[in-house]
Amino acid sequence: MATAAPSLPRWDMNVVYPSLASPEFAHDFQRLGQEVAALEAFCDASGIGLSPRHYQSADAGTARTAEETIERFNVLLEKANTIDAYLYAFVATDSRDAMAQARRSEYEQLEARLSQLGTRFTAWIGSLDVEALLQASAVAREYAYPLRRAHARAEHLMSPAEEALASDLSLSGGVAWQKLWGNVSSQIAVPVQRDGQTVSPRQYQSADAGTVELPMSAVRNLAHETDRQLRRRAYEAELAAWRRHEVPLAAAMNGIKGEYQTLAARRHWATPLDASLFQNGIDRPVLETMLGVAREYFPIFRRYLRAKARALSPRPKQSKDAGALGLERLAWYDLFAPVGASSSNWDFPSARDFILEQFGSFSERMRGLGARAFAELWIDAEPREGKRDGAFCMHLRGGESRILANYQTTLSGVTTLAHELGHAYHNLDLADHQPLQRATPMILAETASTFSETMVRLAALRHAAREEQILILNDQLQDATQVVLDITSRFLFEQGVFAKRAERELSPGELSELMLQAQRDTYGDGLDEMALHPYMWAVKPHYYSADVQFYNYPYMFGLLFGLGLYARYLAEPEAFKAGYDELLSATGLAEAATLAGRFGIDVRSADFWSSSLEVIRADVDRFEALVG
Repeated sequence: MATAAPSLPRWDMNVVYPSLASPEFAHDFQRLGQEVAALEAFCDASGIGLSPRHYQSADAGTARTAEETIERFNVLLEKANTIDAYLYAFVATDSRDAMAQARRSEYEQLEARLSQLGTRFTAWIGSLDVEALLQASAVAREYAYPLRRAHARAEHLMSPAEEALASDLSLSGGVAWQKLWGNVSSQIAVPVQRDGQTVSPRQYQSADAGTVELPMSAVRNLAHETDRQLRRRAYEAELAAWRRHEVPLAAAMNGIKGEYQTLAARRHWATPLDASLFQNGIDRPVLETMLGVAREYFPIFRRYLRAKARALSPRPKQSKDAGALGLERLAWYDLFAPVGASSSNWDFPSARDFILEQFGSFSERMRGLGARAFAELWIDAEPREGKRDGAFCMHLRGGESRILANYQTTLSGVTTLAHELGHAYHNLDLADHQPLQRATPMILAETASTFSETMVRLAALRHAAREEQILILNDQLQDATQVVLDITSRFLFEQGVFAKRAERELSPGELSELMLQAQRDTYGDGLDEMALHPYMWAVKPHYYSADVQFYNYPYMFGLLFGLGLYARYLAEPEAFKAGYDELLSATGLAEAATLAGRFGIDVRSADFWSSSLEVIRADVDRFEALVG
């Protein structure tokens, strides 16, 4: 049985402030409020975004105003980012922390005012001849891409009064619904049956882990267990728990989607998807090409799922569990089941050493970043009650990040760490730029993480024995299946939700049926249709973002783009290394197509997406040959 290591690290936030109750934090928090007020006063005095847009030229005075506004925004955003990350570090690891929740709510008031200022600045830039501004100001030229983006976005703004009202109401609208989902989902405690007995979350007995708590994140981690009956019981218990909480979670879904859809229409976006595509700096032809090619490869992923089903079917002499014999198709609770065997020790120190070794094979700079993250306790790896599920990396300050994980002693746990450390490396490369130059679209935000994860996984595969090769390939294909099949199912689900939400609210049952249909359309005959997951709409945080929708297809773009980059690295390692850091540092300064072109990649070409998916096909062929 794979279990969490008994002594996993928690991240250290004391290097920022001694505590939430400290005078140092109180001083900086108060100072942030004063600086927001000062920027508001400056924008008022400068006439930035106070009235409906009307076109004006960019003279020397306008250029000076733009330069000072950019400088003030950068200083303020740097401080706000650190305080935001500091507060979220407490909320994400313990949603029951009342002081952290209260202070974060206070911060959200400031964040809303800062957002309004950003909208005003965008509207003002939209009223200027932006090309004349770039000619008039050397400072503005350093921000050419974000300023041109702001000019285009200004076409989709409501009136200043309407934008201000939308921002004020978001705290009791989308932001509140997002917070409700986070608090409810992180505090669900699930009783799971083991050996025929119902055991409470605080008394769950494991043969090799002793007594552990069982929050929802731990229940979902049981999907990685070798015992199929335990996986099934955990899956059934999970569905029952989501069902008990479906009403408030459906309300959160309806509230967020309804608000976003209303605002998108008022801002003259044809659909919410069009707003998402603009945020990511791509157009429909790029998205449709990628999704279309991916759909052509669905049968390849289903081949993998059927091969995994065969691998999970024990021989009669190997098992007394008749229900597990002759497994024709995987159930949902088999998707993450381990296949193969490993002689490697993947406890946390071993994971650290292995990751640092592989990072060092690429560059000393990458290894140094990883070593610093482990040594300075940037990582919170311990699953525990009140902590949110999954993993993420957030920028804290300068080149410093914080990584949340729920570590499991498996190769998958190792590659997840490598993935998040890739995000931290990306943050390091962005550190030399100002905040207004660092806004990276999601489709590029997964570039460094996918690259780092691929490098670590392939290193593990390189010298593995047969059974360990099976294990590693399964982990790799398991993740790829999530990013291609499951991400497509999430995209289809979200399209369906928006289409129906335009007419009325959806019931929990309707949300579940939309999810099931999306899973049938993608997984097809690769999964048992009677054992899917109707509540994945309640599981994934991406549906509950107050300001980002269609938080799904960027992951597919990231995986396939990352695989394409890794192929370039293997072909010309030294040339690739020379341009890699520059690519990452420029993700807020150019569109994806432009940056990809520097490595000879055409994201509008079906051939590029096919070449990345062919890498996955080769892995499926190899997996099938190994498992028989």
